[in-house]
Amino acid sequence: MPDTANPPRAAGCPVAHGPLSPERTPTGCPVSARAAEFDPFEDGYQQDPPEYVRWAREKEPIFFSPKLGYWVITRYDDIKAVFRDNITFSPSNALEKITPTGDEANAVLASYGFALNRTLVNEDEPAHMPRRRVLMDPFTPEALKHHEPMVRELARSYVDRFIDDGRADLVDQMLWEIPLTVALHFLGVPEEDMDTLRKYSIAHTVNTWGRPKPEEQVAVAHAVGNFWQYAGKVLEKMRQDPDAPGWMQYGIRKQKLHPEVVTDSYLHSMMMAGIVAAHETTANATANAVKLLLQHPQVWQELCEDPGLIPNAVEECLRHNGSVAAWRRLVTRNTHVGGVDLPAGSRLLIVTSSANHDEAHFSDADLFDIRRDNASDHLTFGYGSHQCMGKNLARMEMQIFLEEFTRRLPHMRLSEQRFSYVPNTSFRGPEHLWVEWDPAANPERRNPALRAVQVPVRIGEPSRHAITRPVVVERVTPVAEGIVKLRLVSPDGKPLPRWTAGSHIDVECGSSELSRQYSLCGDPDEAGVLEIAVLHEPGGRGGSAWVHTQVKAGDRLRIRGPRNHFRLDESLAKAIFIAGGIGITPVSAMARRAKALGMDYELHYSGRSRARMAFLDELAVLHGERLQVHASDEGQRCDLRALLAEPVAGVQVYACGPLRMLEALEDCCAAWPEGALRVEHFESTLATLDPSKEHAFEVELKDSGLVVTVPPDQTLLSALRAANVDVQSDCEEGLCGSCEVRVLSGKVDHRDVVLTRPEREAHNKMMACCSRACEGRLVLEL
Repeated sequence: MPDTANPPRAAGCPVAHGPLSPERTPTGCPVSARAAEFDPFEDGYQQDPPEYVRWAREKEPIFFSPKLGYWVITRYDDIKAVFRDNITFSPSNALEKITPTGDEANAVLASYGFALNRTLVNEDEPAHMPRRRVLMDPFTPEALKHHEPMVRELARSYVDRFIDDGRADLVDQMLWEIPLTVALHFLGVPEEDMDTLRKYSIAHTVNTWGRPKPEEQVAVAHAVGNFWQYAGKVLEKMRQDPDAPGWMQYGIRKQKLHPEVVTDSYLHSMMMAGIVAAHETTANATANAVKLLLQHPQVWQELCEDPGLIPNAVEECLRHNGSVAAWRRLVTRNTHVGGVDLPAGSRLLIVTSSANHDEAHFSDADLFDIRRDNASDHLTFGYGSHQCMGKNLARMEMQIFLEEFTRRLPHMRLSEQRFSYVPNTSFRGPEHLWVEWDPAANPERRNPALRAVQVPVRIGEPSRHAITRPVVVERVTPVAEGIVKLRLVSPDGKPLPRWTAGSHIDVECGSSELSRQYSLCGDPDEAGVLEIAVLHEPGGRGGSAWVHTQVKAGDRLRIRGPRNHFRLDESLAKAIFIAGGIGITPVSAMARRAKALGMDYELHYSGRSRARMAFLDELAVLHGERLQVHASDEGQRCDLRALLAEPVAGVQVYACGPLRMLEALEDCCAAWPEGALRVEHFESTLATLDPSKEHAFEVELKDSGLVVTVPPDQTLLSALRAANVDVQSDCEEGLCGSCEVRVLSGKVDHRDVVLTRPEREAHNKMMACCSRACEGRLVLEL
């Protein structure tokens, strides 16, 4: 976060020292030629904002635009810092006209009594958070569930209208009207005058974020004025029946309880702004998503074959080509961001669509990857206290639309066309989206039951355990008694994700309800191949039995990952690797890597008998005298206490094996330096919740301005999601580390098996799926 209390002057010049223009920034610095030319109303920005500002993201991430009179910010960390500090970076100009209108248009607006006030989008503290807290409940995932049947029925009926035509403009014939209908239902607004509302909505966008020509300004002003008066009339109707369903009626009821927080002028402004916010961004986001998917036919085919990927595909579409290109902020006091001085009064254009393509946060950011495991880190919904409250309603609609299209029109393709956009700085989606298909190939002509099939919708941020990829079993090889090795390859011959020593994958064992983690044990340098070894555990939870009895060469499996929470420190002077039984799988890959690096290491491998120990011959050839085999039936037990009797500076111990062995290692390493022992777990009972033994606690979310109570029978992760706060997760057992959140203050009751002892004692991060507060309140960076 920038130092805003008394910021020192930034030392660096924001200019990338390319060609300069005669222009100067408000701080007196020269303006680069590229910055002087920047114009977000040009077609290049409208067609592809991230590409249009690539030069800035890579070389001049913060620059001043003389044409706009705004500082433009393009990188992820800088934009997130701005979102975090809503005091220094006020949202008050978010709905301000970016292009001032003339006197005649202003007179027209005044004739309608137009007086759009502050809303949740552009309101400052201390007024903003009290209103947000009062009005937030209808936006929680639980409260949104009852809208799902209506959205499904709308999607089904609209597709029915054109499915036999072979050609459709999805924007005109579906994607504009359904989100508007849903928005009206959510707000509690009558459904009449949809065409008029559509015109009003576009006019409001052009009036606020566009550059209407002087001859267009008066017509736009009339439309906006009519929109304002319409909103007022509908609000008065609602007051006559405040107990009716709808968010506006909810606000009217809350006004009676909190008249100083929910005022008349506020309700009128929210009535108008809410129609646009709940409708237009979702319509544009879906159109962008369908366009993007159809521009990548292989990805579209994968989505049609596996609708379980839809929730994460929605997040990747929002990241790669979302409907919100940029937001605006006003600097309230002298500060700096990213090394650039920003004086009080500076106006900022924060290009969130550019942040979503920042290579520093999203690896291979321009790649469209529907399995990207951090896709939901995108800033399309904003971040912090002004993050979009309706994000989960938008996610629900987009998932349902994509599910309907992939099921009923998998053969759909883009028609030849030139895409056009309403010129503006902030919101974008194609005005038309023509698609075509062969009606004779409609799947439901062969199977009418397809029309009614439903795929579960995930309301809220998708968990990583929903992101799978197909693999084919190339070989199944016995490698010891009760242990088989599976060699997995890509179905289409394309490379599989690269992995590092210590990584694991999750394998769906017959169904998505039964998933197990298996360490990768092959050679990380062998591209396009993943290898795992599975021990048959008859008394286990079913995964190993399924692998041993059902899986054969040629089968197709679904996996997640690879992911690595057991990384080898490649700068070590020496490593001691200790494996027990099937725990050799990650350790063998780590020892292989240590050898490749020329690191000093030793490998201790324990098992009941050599016959039940996998990879012995291979390990002996690879590691020679560095390998010590401890077979119990030969009387060769590993004396851990003797092995680790003397702590050695600069030596790290890596271990994987039975829980009893790992507990013994922790005892033996008690005198070693903090963090010298790293272990890999695949099971834990620490995350089991017993409400009778728990206590409630509070978490303050610093960036969002919320306080959430976590009751004894609920995890922190569940409580955060119920409060509409996004947190990634995967195992939800404290094993994988994907739900880690940063702790700013408070003492944590750690119950995961991911963090090292020094990390636990620092109390600066925790796993939301299982860990809790020791006492009092925790303050989190969320």
